[in-house]
Amino acid sequence: MKPDEDAFGRELYDYMLGNNHCEVIERDDGYLDVNDDLVEYFEPYENWPLHHRTAMRYVKGRALDVGCGAGRHAIYLQGMGLDVIGVDISPLAIKVSRMRGLRDARVMSITEITPALGKFDSVVMLANNFGLMGNPRRAKLLLKRFQSVTTDDARILAESTDPRATREPVHKSYLQRNRENGRMSGQVRLRLRYRQYKTPWFDYLLASKKEMRKIVKGTGWEVDNFIDSGEPIYIGLLKKCRKA
Repeated sequence: MKPDEDAFGRELYDYMLGNNHCEVIERDDGYLDVNDDLVEYFEPYENWPLHHRTAMRYVKGRALDVGCGAGRHAIYLQGMGLDVIGVDISPLAIKVSRMRGLRDARVMSITEITPALGKFDSVVMLANNFGLMGNPRRAKLLLKRFQSVTTDDARILAESTDPRATREPVHKSYLQRNRENGRMSGQVRLRLRYRQYKTPWFDYLLASKKEMRKIVKGTGWEVDNFIDSGEPIYIGLLKKCRKA
C-alpha cells in the first residue's frame, strides 16, 4: 500500500497524536458516510459493545486478529495472557498497534495469511471484518485456506451486518442494483477517504445470517451459533465440521 493510499492508518495515527478529523466512507454509487469521532478504534474493553465483550469468552489459545486496526481486541487478548498476532493491510495501523503495545503486529492482507504463520486456535474478525472476505467466491477460498492455519477445534469469530435490515431508500436501491448486476446484495464496493488520503476501491462483503451459513457451507466450517447485538450487526461463531 502506497503512503497516499493509507487513509485508514493515517487517521488512526493522527488520532493517537491528538488530532481527530473526519473519516469518509465513499460507496461506488456516490453515497458518503462520515464518521467524525474515531474513538471507537481505541476504546478499552469496558466501553466495547456487549456482543464484543461476550465474544471474548470464545477466544482461546493462540489467536489471529485479522484487520486488527489500532489493536483494541488483540491488545486486550494479549493482556489476558494469550499469544496473539495482529495483521492489517495498513502499515500505519500496524505502527499504531505496535506503539500501543501489541507485541506481534504485521503488515499483511487477508489473502497473504498462510501456514507460515503457524497454527491458531482462534481467528478474530470483529469490527465487521467478515467483510474483508470481499465476495462469496473469495470467502469460500479463504475459509478453506483457514483450515490449514487452524487447529482441529479452532473457532472463527466472524462479525457481519445484515444489509437488508435497512429502511433507507438509497440503501435499498443500492442492494437492488447489486442483485441486478449478479452480485450479493451486500457486496459493497467502497473506499475510505481521510483528508488528502484515499484507499483504492475494494469490495466489502456484508451478509445476513442465512447468507453467512450459505457461504460457509462446503468450506470445512459451519456456523455453530450467533452472538446478537440487538441490531443488524452480529457475530457468527464458526467451528470446523466434524470429519466423517
